[in-house]
Amino acid sequence: MTNNILKRRAIIFGIKGFYLTPSEKNLLSYSKPWGVILFSRNIKNILQLKNLVFSIKNITKNKHFPILIDQEGGKVSRINKIVDLSLFSQDYFGQLYNIDKKIFFYNYKKYIHLLCDIFKKVGININTVPVLDVHRKSSHNIIGTRSFSSDPEIVKQLGKICVDLYKENKIATVIKHIPGHGLSKEDSHKHLPIVAAKKSELIKNDFKPFKYSDSFFAMTAHVKYKAYDPVHSATHSYKIIQEVIRKNIGFKGIIISDDISMKALNCGLKNNAMKALDAGCNLVLHCNANINEMKLLTKIIPTVDKFTQKKTSQFYKFLG
Repeated sequence: MTNNILKRRAIIFGIKGFYLTPSEKNLLSYSKPWGVILFSRNIKNILQLKNLVFSIKNITKNKHFPILIDQEGGKVSRINKIVDLSLFSQDYFGQLYNIDKKIFFYNYKKYIHLLCDIFKKVGININTVPVLDVHRKSSHNIIGTRSFSSDPEIVKQLGKICVDLYKENKIATVIKHIPGHGLSKEDSHKHLPIVAAKKSELIKNDFKPFKYSDSFFAMTAHVKYKAYDPVHSATHSYKIIQEVIRKNIGFKGIIISDDISMKALNCGLKNNAMKALDAGCNLVLHCNANINEMKLLTKIIPTVDKFTQKKTSQFYKFLG
């Protein structure tokens, strides 16, 4: 298993459809990405999904091969063809928490157990939740109901409950979008958001929910925080990753970039990837399943570093 980790490239790929194409099979066999992320385009029904995940793990010869899914609930629900969870946004549960904490906990626990039952049945082992962005009135609606609350303390508490419930079920989590996307007035899929808030406000509000999180993984925000780095987005900022995410927030797990093909990053695909790794991201995420881009990236992406090897080994042990 250790040798399997050593040979993995520091990248996570998306795939095109319900079944692996010959090119994707070849990529998984020989280019050895660290993991694969799944979206709605990959899910037709539970049997098909189970077969897809089995084929990925079979090709990689690794029962613990990281299979991620972006299943937040609400408007980001990838498994709606299996069970429709579009009602259950993080905002829905945040409001429930404010009304009655006992009812919240009872229902949230049932919700996460349901998700984890599906994930374990099909072989998914990482969900890219919780969103720990603090909602503002001025927030772009790309965050909106994906946030638990406008109160950073509530976001922190519910985020911890989320991570702990997934851990109980032997599914890993990815806190996002570190160090906080809530002040963004732009959609980072289309433009680079620029946040002009002072350090004191960011530390008090936006960074707070992420502080000392016990999640295995975190995903960066493609957001520029002028108070810390007037030039680079967090994904490309050595200063933000080291000073803010590692030191101030104290995150000790694996840092994954948000999707490097998003338009907030405008350095070209190869540079987007390499600048993220150079800044301190441990893995880069490439979601669009463009096979030519994937082949190009595998030529330049290095194998995982020692820190990522160690943390991946811990993740495998956690899975059992």
